[in-house]
Amino acid sequence: MPDWPAEYETLRDADREHDLPAEDLERLAVAAFMLGRDDEVVPLRERALHDYVAGGRRADAVVCGFWIGWHLMMRGDIAQAQGWTARLRRLADDNDPRVQGMLAQQAAVARMWSGDPAGALPDFERSVEIAARDRETDVLVLALLGRGRCLHLLGRDAECTAVMDEAMTYVSAGRVQPQVAGLLYCAVIDMCMGHFDLARAQEWTRALTAWVDDHRGAVAYRGTCLVHRAEILQLRGNWSEAAERADEACVLLDVRPEPAVAAAHYRVGELARLRGRLADAESAYQRASELGLEVQPGLALLRLAQGRPDVALAGLDRVLGEESDDPRARPLQLAARVEICLAMADVGAAEDAAASLASMGGPDAPPFLRALVEHASGAVLLARGDARAALPRLRRAWTLWRDVDAPYEAARARSLVARACGGLGDTDAAVMEADAARAALDRLGAVGTPFGVAGDAAASGPLSPREREVLRLVATGATNRAIAAELVLSEKTVARHLSNIFGKLALPNRAAATAYAFEHRLV
Repeated sequence: MPDWPAEYETLRDADREHDLPAEDLERLAVAAFMLGRDDEVVPLRERALHDYVAGGRRADAVVCGFWIGWHLMMRGDIAQAQGWTARLRRLADDNDPRVQGMLAQQAAVARMWSGDPAGALPDFERSVEIAARDRETDVLVLALLGRGRCLHLLGRDAECTAVMDEAMTYVSAGRVQPQVAGLLYCAVIDMCMGHFDLARAQEWTRALTAWVDDHRGAVAYRGTCLVHRAEILQLRGNWSEAAERADEACVLLDVRPEPAVAAAHYRVGELARLRGRLADAESAYQRASELGLEVQPGLALLRLAQGRPDVALAGLDRVLGEESDDPRARPLQLAARVEICLAMADVGAAEDAAASLASMGGPDAPPFLRALVEHASGAVLLARGDARAALPRLRRAWTLWRDVDAPYEAARARSLVARACGGLGDTDAAVMEADAARAALDRLGAVGTPFGVAGDAAASGPLSPREREVLRLVATGATNRAIAAELVLSEKTVARHLSNIFGKLALPNRAAATAYAFEHRLV
C-alpha cells in the first residue's frame, strides 16, 4: 500500500541535502502528482530530463519528456504540451521505434481533442502496436485508452468496450504507474456511463474506490472518484450518502481544481432538486455553469418544479439545437423534453421528442436507455387517452428501471401504471399501484409530482379548493349524489366540478381520478 506523504517527504528531504539522481527526481514527481502538488511535477521532471541529456541517455530523456507532455495535457495546457512534442522530436532517435510510438501517441491526442477522432485513431493504433512489441506497458495502456476514446466518440461502443477491457487488465494487475491507473479507472467509468452501461460503471467505481483508499494520502483522482460514487449512489436511491459524497467532492475539487469539479456541483444540484431544495439546486447549477458545464436537463427540470415550464422548454430547445460531445446528454435531454411538454399539455411536441428518443434506443440498447424510451412513450400514450396501449409500455419501463436498480425512476413509472389502470376502470389496481409508487417516493425523500401526463404541472391549471374536495370524495367511492349531500351542493354543480377536474388533469374517468387522488395524497 503506497504511502505518498512518506514517499514525498523522504525524497524531498534527500533532494534538499543533495541533488537527487534523475530516476529519484521522477519518483518525487509522481509523489507530488499523487499528493495534488501539480505545480511541482513539471519542474521536477525537467530537472530529470536535463540530467538524462547531460548523461547521454537520450532515450530516457525522451520518455521523461513524454510524461511532461502527458501531465501538461492532463492539466489542459495543450499549447505547452505540443511545444514539448516538438522538443522531443529533436531529442528522439529516428531509428528508435519506441520513441516514435510515443510521439505518434502525443500527435494523436492533440488530433483527437481537436475534434478529429477518426484521424487520430490510426496513430493510436500504431502506438499500441509499437508499445506492445517493446513492452512499454504505461505507453501501451495510454495508447489503448486513446484508441478506446476515439472508438467511443465514433459510436463504436462494442469495440470501445473490448479495448478498454484489455487496458484494464494491466491496471488490475498493478502493471502501470499510479498516475496512469487512476486515469484509466476514471476514463473507463466515464465511457461506461456514456453508453449507459451502469452495471460495469458501478463495478469499476467500486474498484476505483478501493484503489484510492489503498493509496494513503493520495489526492489525485479522489475527487473524481467521489463524483462517480455520488452519481451511482443517486441512481441506486441512496440519496443521503450521494449528497455527502458530492459535497465532499466539491470541497476537495474546489481546493484542487479538476474538470470533475463542475460535475460535482451539478450532482449537488440534482440531489437538491429531487429532494425539493430548489434554492440549493439553483445555486449548485449556477456554480456548475460558471465552471463551464452544460447544466441541462437538470436546470430545465428545476424550472419546471418552480412552475416555469416555458423557461424550462426554452433552455432544453437551446441545448438540443447544439452539438454535444457527451453521448449520454441527448437521451436525458429528450426525456426531460417529453416530461416538460406533457406538463404544458403539448402532447404533440412530447410525442415528437419521444419519437426522437425512441430512435436512439433499439432492442439492443442498454436497459437504462430502453427504460427511458418505454417510460416516455408510455407517458405520451397515456396523455393521448390510450391507456390500453400505454399500460404494457409503462410496465416494461417499471421492470427495466427495477432491473437496473433505479428506485426513483421505477416509482415514477409505477405512478403512471396507476393512472393507466384507472383509465381502464380498474380502481383497485390503480389505488394499489399509486400507493406503492408513493411509498417508494416517500422512502427516497422525493418531492414533486411524478413524470406525468398533460396537466401535471401547476402552471397547467391547479385545482381549486372546492375541486380538491370533490376529487377527494370521488376517491372514496362516493356518488355524485353523496358528494352533493356532503358538500351541500346540487348534483349539477358536482357534475360541473368533475368535468373541470377531468379537463384540467386530462383524466378520462372516475377510476383515473381516484388513482390521481391517491398518488397526490388527497385521501
